[in-house]
Amino acid sequence: MSGFPLAFGAPVILAALAALPLIWWLLKLTPPRPKYEVFPPLRILASVLKREETPAKSPWWLTLLRMLMAALVIFALADPVLNPRTATLSGEGPLVLVIDNSWATVGDWERRVETATTLIGDATDRDLPVSILFTADQTHDATPGTAAAALDKLGAAAPRPLRPDRSRTLETLRVALADEKPGTLVYVSDSIAVDETDPFLSDLATLLPAELRLIEDRSATSIAITGATNGTDALTVSLSRLDATDAQALIVDAQDRQGRIIASGQVDFPAGTREASGEIAAPFELRNDFARLSISGIGSAGATYLLDDGFRRRKVALVSGDSGDGFQPLLSPLYYIERALGPYADVVKPGQSDLAVAIPEILAQNPSALVLADVGRLPADVYDPLQKWIQRGGTLIRFAGPRLAAAPSDDPLVPVILRQGERALGGALSWAEPQPLADFPGFGPFAGMPRPEGILVKRQVLAEPTPDLAARTWASLADGTPLVTVEDNAAGRVVLFHVSAEATWSDLPISGTFVEMLRRIVQLTRVGAADAENGQSTAPSLPPFRLLTERGALTTEAGTARPLPLGPDQPKSATFDNPPGLYGNEDGFTALNLLPSDTKLRPLSPANGLTLTREPMAGTAATPLKPGLLSLAFVLLVVDSLVVLFIGGAFSRLPKRAATASLLALALGLSSLPLDRTFAADDKPGDEVILERLENTHLAYVKTGEENVDRLSEQGLIGLTDFLTYRTTLEPSAPVGVDIATDELSFYPIIFWPISASAPMPTQAAISRIDAYMRAGGTVLFDTRDQISSLGNTGAPSPNGERLQAILANIDIPPLEPVPSDHVLTRAFYLLQGFPGRYEGSPLWVEARQEAQASNSGVASTGDGVTPIMITGNDLLGAWAIDENGRSVMPVVPADEMQREMSFRSGVNIMMYMLTGNYKADQVHVPALLERLGQ
Repeated sequence: MSGFPLAFGAPVILAALAALPLIWWLLKLTPPRPKYEVFPPLRILASVLKREETPAKSPWWLTLLRMLMAALVIFALADPVLNPRTATLSGEGPLVLVIDNSWATVGDWERRVETATTLIGDATDRDLPVSILFTADQTHDATPGTAAAALDKLGAAAPRPLRPDRSRTLETLRVALADEKPGTLVYVSDSIAVDETDPFLSDLATLLPAELRLIEDRSATSIAITGATNGTDALTVSLSRLDATDAQALIVDAQDRQGRIIASGQVDFPAGTREASGEIAAPFELRNDFARLSISGIGSAGATYLLDDGFRRRKVALVSGDSGDGFQPLLSPLYYIERALGPYADVVKPGQSDLAVAIPEILAQNPSALVLADVGRLPADVYDPLQKWIQRGGTLIRFAGPRLAAAPSDDPLVPVILRQGERALGGALSWAEPQPLADFPGFGPFAGMPRPEGILVKRQVLAEPTPDLAARTWASLADGTPLVTVEDNAAGRVVLFHVSAEATWSDLPISGTFVEMLRRIVQLTRVGAADAENGQSTAPSLPPFRLLTERGALTTEAGTARPLPLGPDQPKSATFDNPPGLYGNEDGFTALNLLPSDTKLRPLSPANGLTLTREPMAGTAATPLKPGLLSLAFVLLVVDSLVVLFIGGAFSRLPKRAATASLLALALGLSSLPLDRTFAADDKPGDEVILERLENTHLAYVKTGEENVDRLSEQGLIGLTDFLTYRTTLEPSAPVGVDIATDELSFYPIIFWPISASAPMPTQAAISRIDAYMRAGGTVLFDTRDQISSLGNTGAPSPNGERLQAILANIDIPPLEPVPSDHVLTRAFYLLQGFPGRYEGSPLWVEARQEAQASNSGVASTGDGVTPIMITGNDLLGAWAIDENGRSVMPVVPADEMQREMSFRSGVNIMMYMLTGNYKADQVHVPALLERLGQ
């Protein structure tokens, strides 16, 4: 069949066209147009006599219009049909019907059935056997049979949520036909090529049919979702379509597990393009509820995209043992972690530095993973909720550092037993060279990653050898020492990086390998640790849970679907054995979609060189013209009536309209609220205290609850305040006693804490507030005041020392050392050799400078920031205490007033160090210092 022939259902009526000349003559006559004259009296008298009037000729264009209208009516009554169907089948062999019943045929399946039914009816009229096959069926019976049997098969057929397997269909047809050649071979196609060079039409031609027909119709519903990426701020969805003729805008809906639409986005196809993408903007929490995507108005398996837990973005919480330096972010322990996880997870940070409060708040948000960067010791109250969170499926990721290296070895949240201290590789005091990474083992999340080049580890924390250490090591160095270890705990795990999270211990954080390692670890986590008590099945295969129908709906009917194999044998897209759907159970499942990722829909190749007849499907082949002709004739009748009325002067009697229509403006009364509202300027309770604390520097001491100790502390800070005012440009205001359980501590650069064994023990919450104050940059000076009482006492600490140990047991303190001779504290204002108080001999302990241990510099301190903790036993406050008359309250031991002077100078250096930090460590001060030292 070729061209577009025209046929008539009642051709006899066309004989009426011979009467058109008579109609022409009749239509030429039309009444004359009336004339209207002004009303002059003499003119009326002059025209009393009536003249004879005769019809005038109608305009030629009006006659032509009426002739055209008459011709249209005659043609319509003849029942014309454009491109009528002709029942022509070859009688040289059986009729072979190959029908695509893939996902793309859902929208026009009825028309395909109608087309096949018509062809089978033609075969019945000619008594031809019929062979019918469906390309998306797993089994075929291609043996030619009766037309009635073919109709039964056609009635039982239905679209499948699968892609067609045309090669299997062709092989089955070859076997069934054997040496017999088809008479008419009809391929009812979905118009979509399986790949770039789909040879199916050419392969059908090799069967040598007497006639080869291709029936297709590129449906506008042949559109598929080919991918979805959950980005940082939105979900990006990719679409592909078959028909790229016109521009098209589609709405993609995101649905939850109950099928409710919770978000939508638009994808725009420009004309001539087959691929496009768009975004569904929604908050992170809402996007994690997405269960599937579907194209609005198109119900097919290709227009539906299933999502599982692997798609959802994880929430990862970051906690650091160091508050970091805002002016040098590259030294922050969380800098590289945050940038490595940013593209793959939603990163959250605690709102405060008090770990006793921050960690429970983070766990309440149900994160997938918690990262602790150089946190050595946690508050005692958080261990139990942390362990319960891990057992429910949480992943704790820890990074080493000076604090973790100095922490006790019995930490239950470390996957292996750690040796005390860290191992230094390279440098003047080490024989070992920095170590590269070894090949990643074949198990664990890093399996398959190439061994990175150029990464060296200079420091690490070491694990005690155990029989199962190798099995719990995900990564190691070239010398065999662990780099990443893990311990499973119920449904969760604890992972430890034996290096720091910033680039001081190794080059790993500044490499791409670091990003990939963190991404793979986070992908192992649950979306929410409390989502389910049981994890996804670890069996080698998953049973069908919910399968996708051809119309994009989920059903519990598994049919012949087999369990989905996991591992390397897992299919990337739907197959006959594993149709699209969800595999697993209610607690966890894996989504298998219809099409592979980034599939591109392409039309069938034009099959150049083949003798091929192309036909549309039933419903579009024969087009009756009668309705259109009658409609056009009616339109011409309306036009003719209006023309006759106009010629007859009917419209001239209408009153003239005004030249310009008046425009009505809608006045919007905008009533604005009066702006003379006044607000009470009532300050919150305590605001005047806050303003007073911020107006000037105050020295602060901890209220112990013992009246005599607190009074002595106040007198000591009054004495130091007077000395600072007299000797320096710093003029502090009156000292303040603080209750560490309730008062705001951030107003004070340093807090002096005299330890008293007889005072009430602070609560855990109060100690956590002190820990948070130190993490935020504040410093606490603990004074046990036991230098004299501890003399001659070998080994056992004093009662005040025991109380200090109990307080520090729940504080994550850094490694400590006595103040070195080159420390900034020794030259912040005065040049000092020691830090005496009422007593002399006890060292002043400060945070150890890790990098300065291997430094050859004798002057400059390489550590940034200020030590968060100082410990002494020399009773500084007792040496500084004065009464109302300015006289010293407590004697120094031994009775040497020069020792009291040096004690005051120690207090001045401590305050200057607190207020200026490592300013005096700058090299610009070295010449002046050497000159004063006489060197």
